[in-house]
Amino acid sequence: MARTGLDRIWTIPNAISLIRLLMVPIFLWLLVTGNDAPALAVLIIATTSDFVDGMIARKFNQVTRLGMYLDPLSDRLFIAACVIGLAARGLIPLPLLAIVLARDIMLLSVVLYRRLRIADFPRVTFVGKTATFVLFIAFPVVVLGTVWTDAPVPLELIGWILGAIGAAIYWVAGFGYLGVLRRTIPGVPPNSAV
Repeated sequence: MARTGLDRIWTIPNAISLIRLLMVPIFLWLLVTGNDAPALAVLIIATTSDFVDGMIARKFNQVTRLGMYLDPLSDRLFIAACVIGLAARGLIPLPLLAIVLARDIMLLSVVLYRRLRIADFPRVTFVGKTATFVLFIAFPVVVLGTVWTDAPVPLELIGWILGAIGAAIYWVAGFGYLGVLRRTIPGVPPNSAV
């Protein structure tokens, strides 16, 4: 029986999200090994694909349950890879690494403690999308600072500032998700209007 509607698996946006997910270890390896120009290229492609897959899904009615999970998962993993790789290279302050990772660890802890399923997790909010957007601008700017060393402005510093702003918004979104998760009854999907 063919899958239809939200149950579809093979859609263009899902394929894009899956490819982006597979790019995470490649990006992290390139970044940690100091291949900054290729790492920057992979990061720009991944960041662009994050916005493209959502646009295609909405415009061509290809929104799926799988996509609702794949897209945020690839975002979270890319953000984690960015902060881990940049901190390992000494390109961002360690507190920024801790702040960004602590939010996802907090949410994951609640999910595990309450024995919630992936389907119980609230849908991504506008605040969450904004945080991801700001972080996906901040990290390429930091990497660009290592590639374009004679830039007329201190790109790494600008990246750090954007990263701090993104991390603050990331936590605001995290507290919103936390509130929903605390009210969620395991097995009963939360309201999507979060």
